[in-house]
Amino acid sequence: MIENESEVETTEFADLIRARRTELGLSLAQFQERSIDPVTGVQVKSGWVYRLESGESVIPPRLPQLRALAAAAALPLGKLQDAAAGQFFGIERVWAESGEASALVRRAGRLTQDQREQLLRLIDAFAPPGQDDD
Repeated sequence: MIENESEVETTEFADLIRARRTELGLSLAQFQERSIDPVTGVQVKSGWVYRLESGESVIPPRLPQLRALAAAAALPLGKLQDAAAGQFFGIERVWAESGEASALVRRAGRLTQDQREQLLRLIDAFAPPGQDDD
């Protein structure tokens, strides 16, 4: 059993980038060429990607770098943001295979407090809370 979960390091962001670059058949240089943020023009250098994939220490990417990496990997920005949040900041995301859970969470923010309470009661009617639920 892990006594201090904050000491556990994850590599989900590095794993995602490595797997996607491999899947696309891109060298580090080719990946760098594609790693350009369409908003700011910021480019992620191949050396940073190499250090990331090798498990070396890197400075966590900011939004422009994440957009650049999303462009290079041809992945949705949100997928990279979730993985980066997990690896660099220990933030666990709400995840479902279908992606519907994330869509529900985003939409729930637009509901009134009363509407959210009604929705929660409806969800509980279909799937009562279990031990692992908050």
